[in-house]
Amino acid sequence: QVQLVESGGGLVQPGGSLRLSCAASGFTLDYDAIGWFRQAPGKEREGVSCISSSDGSTYYADSVKGRFTISRDNAKNTVYLQMNSLKAEDTAVYYCAARRGPITTATKWYAYWGQGTQVTVSS
Repeated sequence: QVQLVESGGGLVQPGGSLRLSCAASGFTLDYDAIGWFRQAPGKEREGVSCISSSDGSTYYADSVKGRFTISRDNAKNTVYLQMNSLKAEDTAVYYCAARRGPITTATKWYAYWGQGTQVTVSS
């Protein structure tokens, strides 16, 4: 069984930064990719970024390229999302998720999900 726990969300002003963490436990070697997703009220959940558990390859949604960076610490079984130059449109609940198979930001392919952490960007 895989368990995922997100942390690091909060309230930040436009242009500010936050770093989200996703701590994984269980049989993490059985999973090939970890992704970050977000969902704003009344909106569909969308992919933000993902990283391969094996080779470290990454993918970013166009909306966050150049502003967000995904990384991993294999020793801690933790994946991070560094969010810089935050905009009001980044406000959402952010989730991490795990899957078998190649990296993708398509929500339907991820089998294991955390509970989410709220990110609010407002002046």
